[in-house]
Amino acid sequence: MTLIDHVTNSGALPSLAQTIQFAAQRQTLLSHNIANASTPRFQHRDVSPEAFQSTLREAIDERRQRTGGQTGDLRLRDTREVKFTDRGVRLSPESQSGRGVLAHDQNNRDLESMMQDLAENLGAYRVATELMRTQAGTLRVAISERV
Repeated sequence: MTLIDHVTNSGALPSLAQTIQFAAQRQTLLSHNIANASTPRFQHRDVSPEAFQSTLREAIDERRQRTGGQTGDLRLRDTREVKFTDRGVRLSPESQSGRGVLAHDQNNRDLESMMQDLAENLGAYRVATELMRTQAGTLRVAISERV
């Protein structure tokens, strides 16, 4: 493992990167649901943020046991809804047909709920990106040897 691997695979950086990728992919999915809210027979799709968080927690715990600390790659396991590839996170959303009220056009829209999901996901993305920015700033200071 090179020095740069130690830096990029330490602390919270790997989990923040995965969280940002997940939230970005989910934001696209949620936006698609909202854009199709009035499309007849459209069934919105979503993935479970809780399942992603559980998978991430398991990977962090496994890394701690394997390395005895906070350094090392995260070994994330694929789930039914989330696949982890070399290129990032790929979502396989499931139909959420049980949510919302089925309208006369066979669409089960619940715009309020969809907007809430969008806002919560955006909040998670913003927190993760802000934490990543803070971590990058700390690394920048360390590299430049400033106090």
